[in-house]
Amino acid sequence: MSKTENHDDQIIQLLHSDPERAIELLFKTHYTFLCQAIFRIIPDETVAEDLAQDVFFEIWKKKDTFQINTSFRAYLRRAGTNKALNYLRDKKIKWDDAEALNTIESPGIHAGDQLELAELEGQIHAAIKNLPERCRVVFSLSRFEALSYQEIADQLGISIKTVENQISKALRILRDRFGRYLSVGLLFGTLPGLL
Repeated sequence: MSKTENHDDQIIQLLHSDPERAIELLFKTHYTFLCQAIFRIIPDETVAEDLAQDVFFEIWKKKDTFQINTSFRAYLRRAGTNKALNYLRDKKIKWDDAEALNTIESPGIHAGDQLELAELEGQIHAAIKNLPERCRVVFSLSRFEALSYQEIADQLGISIKTVENQISKALRILRDRFGRYLSVGLLFGTLPGLL
């Protein structure tokens, strides 16, 4: 049994014997991770925090019968993703392709070789945050949640072709913005947290 599995088993046991302590421990060890996972889909810090708290509350409500067959980290990532997608659905976010015609402004960066990796990563995250809604959600599910095109299509109720088009659109926008510094393939292969 791995250290993570052992830790997860201990938290589940605590949920049954001392639920307050278990939730506190789970919150301390996974809250930031969960907020970041949600923020990748909904780039609004307040909403991400609210949805993360909702996930912990759901665990609290199920404390007497709660069981998982994955790690808490995987469970929380999936639960956070589902909360974010439900939030978007409930807010009736329109998947308007006309919105996808909006482009991201030119970054106006002239630092070239002096541009540090952390700075570039921040700009990439900002560019992803500014992608058209549909494009950003599809791209985030693909790159940050590692979902297949089929899984994304199923979760969002769209066709695989639409998923492919949205991923292509996101990559084209990012390539147009950052292509003079790095290729998108290199960009997403070397920057931590982006893939």
